[in-house]
Amino acid sequence: MNWGVWGKNLSEILMTELIEKSVSLGINTFDHADIYGGYTTEKSFGNALSLSKIDRESIFLISKCGIQYPSDKRPLKVKYYDYSKDHIRFSVENSLKNLKTDYLDVLLLHRPSPLMNPKEISEEIDKLKEEGKIKSFGVSNFTNSQIKFISKETKVLWNQIEFSLTNNHPMIDGTLDYLQENNIGVMAWSPLGSFFKEKNEKQKRITILFNELSEKYNCTHDQLLLAWILKHPANIYPVLGSTNPNRLKLAVNAIKINLEIDDWFLILKASDGKKIP
Repeated sequence: MNWGVWGKNLSEILMTELIEKSVSLGINTFDHADIYGGYTTEKSFGNALSLSKIDRESIFLISKCGIQYPSDKRPLKVKYYDYSKDHIRFSVENSLKNLKTDYLDVLLLHRPSPLMNPKEISEEIDKLKEEGKIKSFGVSNFTNSQIKFISKETKVLWNQIEFSLTNNHPMIDGTLDYLQENNIGVMAWSPLGSFFKEKNEKQKRITILFNELSEKYNCTHDQLLLAWILKHPANIYPVLGSTNPNRLKLAVNAIKINLEIDDWFLILKASDGKKIP
């Protein structure tokens, strides 16, 4: 999302360089949605990928569909959600064309709709799988009950949710428990949360502790935020938003940080601002 006009507005040459740099660092998965950049970013990325030296089989491409987003490309009266067979088919075919690929490794329903019909969704997803146009299916920002609703007709293998130290509700409201219980993979968008965005008492408490732990683990604050997520047994995949190669390298190296259990709970206590129950 941050590569195109909604973010850094990278040229296709710079995108190509960033794709190649990411892969060299061990990052082989790229998270898209049809709406990013007002329906422009996938095409820019696809052009950049075709200029790169990267073999398609060596990377994973994720895309999301379902949101009808008012933009120059689509001058709609209102933002809405469409999970009809026709729209799912149109979105996937369009993403494949823009990304210059024959298949998506993962297709996610971007956000739940009160009008979604699990049977209609499953029929189109099954067809797309049979045609080899999508390899895996999941959802994004869905509640447990919404996943159960969809799962009656088709297997849900992923849920991409907002999760971070400063927004850790999925850890206590049953979301992560449910996903683990049902063998559903977890991706976390905005994994750094509000730590670098807000100046408040929570951020001050975390910073004081992080200044100490950064010395202990020889790492940066953003690495600690990621290491805290990676410690969770749900095997969460952070979705990185940075376009800075140095930040990406630090993020990859966060995998090597194994927080001691008491430090993990100290970080949680600093964020929540209260004793561990």
